[in-house]
Amino acid sequence: MEKIKNEIIKLLSENARYTNKQVADMLGESEQTVKEAVASLEDDGVIVKYAAILNTEAIKQKTVQALIEVKVAPQKLCGFDACAEEIYNFPEVKSLYLMSGGFDLAVFVEGEEITDIAKFVSEKLSIIDGIVGVQTHFILKKYKIEGQVTKKSQDNRRQLFQA
Repeated sequence: MEKIKNEIIKLLSENARYTNKQVADMLGESEQTVKEAVASLEDDGVIVKYAAILNTEAIKQKTVQALIEVKVAPQKLCGFDACAEEIYNFPEVKSLYLMSGGFDLAVFVEGEEITDIAKFVSEKLSIIDGIVGVQTHFILKKYKIEGQVTKKSQDNRRQLFQA
């Protein structure tokens, strides 16, 4: 069953719109087996959410996104977790990761305007106990999102002309 689950994860990671029947056909399994495996993956928290990956530039959505690097002084008995929990509960926060390197947390946030991000940093993020520094980077253009190139490349090669 684990092998089937791993194959299902691979397929649904490529395209979450596959139906149980399509997955079953691709794996040579019964639709019921796939349905049970998917339900198990959902119950176990392996599959967290199904979502469309959007290129906000293509739909001209007026949002501003930023990556905020956060330096944290770990708290006694809970390390980074308490600070992370406080951060991920803000609705502006779309993703949050514990990182290695020069900063501790990578926070991806979204707002309608740059001032929304600035307000989030100054009024919500910077006042959390344990945060000792932040650095904000605004996302200017997305070339690839979750493994998908956002724009088809155009043929930029020079054309040969004969006289």
